[in-house]
Amino acid sequence: MNSPAVAAPWDAKVDRLAEVAVTVGLGLARGQELVISAPLDALPLVRRITEHAYRAGASLVTTLFADDEATLARYSYAPDESFDRAATWLQDGLAAAYRAGSARLAITGANPALLAGQDSGKVSRANVAFSKASRPALELITRHEINWTIVAAATPSWAKLVFPNLPEEQALAQLWDAIFRTTRIDVPDPVANWRAHGAQLQSRVKLLNDLRFSALRYKGPGTDFTLGLSDDHLWCGGGSTAKNGIAGFPNMPTEEVFTTPHKDRADGTVTSTKPLSYQGTLIDGISVEFKAGRIVRASAKQGDAVLQGMINTDDGARRLGEVALVPHSSPIAQSGLLFWNTLFDENAASHIALGQSYSTCLINGDSLSKSELAAKGANESLIHVDWMIGSGHLDVDGVSASGHSVPLMRQGEWV
Repeated sequence: MNSPAVAAPWDAKVDRLAEVAVTVGLGLARGQELVISAPLDALPLVRRITEHAYRAGASLVTTLFADDEATLARYSYAPDESFDRAATWLQDGLAAAYRAGSARLAITGANPALLAGQDSGKVSRANVAFSKASRPALELITRHEINWTIVAAATPSWAKLVFPNLPEEQALAQLWDAIFRTTRIDVPDPVANWRAHGAQLQSRVKLLNDLRFSALRYKGPGTDFTLGLSDDHLWCGGGSTAKNGIAGFPNMPTEEVFTTPHKDRADGTVTSTKPLSYQGTLIDGISVEFKAGRIVRASAKQGDAVLQGMINTDDGARRLGEVALVPHSSPIAQSGLLFWNTLFDENAASHIALGQSYSTCLINGDSLSKSELAAKGANESLIHVDWMIGSGHLDVDGVSASGHSVPLMRQGEWV
């Protein structure tokens, strides 16, 4: 007879995280289908989310799992032509599910350095193939046609990277604790805490929208950069309401306020302040020069070949689709941890994103055609990749249409 399994010490909080992800992050509606994507090691969180989704009235929950070992097998044994292929049929199915009203919940936690030792050319080709295949689904997400959210699950491979000097079980426990703190689960009333946090971010959004800056100017170590904002841009943050009328928080955690830059109005040099985990590869020490909105020079101290492949995905991959401001005093930055995971590290520092713009960050953006969005300065691309440029040494000014500068951030903090 098998002995009963011993519950992990973090199980109760995993259950609370699942409940908050469904009710606050997704705002899942009764009768709505839910599509989950997750690494295999996130199974405990997947099960809890599935339970809470059905309790909230989900009509059907479907999970797509990714397996690190299976991914590595492709790079070891697949024929060369494999790396120009992607499961287009699967991505078309996801797009169909979203068009039919399904919600999306992505669980992050896979090994950020999984493909670090693999052929960079194959990695880039596989990424391009996946980006092309997933475009129909990505567009529905970036246009906020559906309610969606991203949460994290601690996994052994990820924990080992964040806490390399700790035994596996201890590293896993520490990473779960960090997730609970930064996603506001480790408080008496997480739901109320999230509501208050959202209101605080919304007050910052209102201020920036009232000021109507035409550009942002950045100065810091390795960064001297001016970024024009799209015509009719809107600052967002603190949650959003999708076009299906459901309100939620697309990212858990979130500490940012963000908007759409103008694709043709970026000039100067920008240097990353944290590594970027991109499709299983770590890219670090990024330095980029923009002219008239387009990258004219880019390099990375680590993962340079993958960076070059990423920015060559299409013309829009060399232009910006998002700009976000995050104070250096954010809980994630103050944790002192490098998460090696964009969901967390982007909420520790101000950042920019190469690629696709969010139409929701433009006045009446959801009702505009592609050509109308482009005329406003919104970017179009197969990718949307955030990378961090903020630190305790970054100054940011807002610049009005007349050229008048207003200090927004000094040494990474709101003025």
